[in-house]
Amino acid sequence: MNHKNGFNPLSRTTAHRRAMSRNMVTSLFRYERITTTKSKALEVRKSAEKLITRAKEDTVHNRREVAKFIADEKILNKLFTEIGPRMKERNGGYTRVLKLGYRQGDAADVVILELVDYKLETEKAEKQEKPAKKAAPKAAAPKAAPKAESAKPKKTTESKSRDAAPAKAKKETEKKPEAKKAAAKKTESKAE
Repeated sequence: MNHKNGFNPLSRTTAHRRAMSRNMVTSLFRYERITTTKSKALEVRKSAEKLITRAKEDTVHNRREVAKFIADEKILNKLFTEIGPRMKERNGGYTRVLKLGYRQGDAADVVILELVDYKLETEKAEKQEKPAKKAAPKAAAPKAAPKAESAKPKKTTESKSRDAAPAKAKKETEKKPEAKKAAAKKTESKAE
């Protein structure tokens, strides 16, 4: 029975659990979609939803309260400028949990925790490609420019000396292994 248990301790110490929760919430807001175990997702979801509710109203007090939980300023700013306003019309239920199956090693329930309005990259790419395909036939193929050899800069004596320096260094490095091999052969012959 699960009576009067307010949260799942996840078999971790308090400090470890808090740190993990903060990291996972930050990752959720950064990528808007994370893959984790079901029990972790259900715990992270609680704190993430509370933070999004705070982010719907951008005040100094709300920012400071959320900043206690999220250390990264970029993610904090993204939460208040992008994610919060997107969720303005919703009265909760900002995240969803999608089941993936069981993990190979320990048979743990693996799920995807994502924001409700998350769009897959393939959908984003398709929308961007469609206008590009229509524009391609209209544009005429650019004519090839004639090649002019005078446009190429000629090497000066300074640039030649710069090019020669790495070549000398390569030769020296190639000699070193040969010298080591010869020294090793000498020591072997002396040992015999």
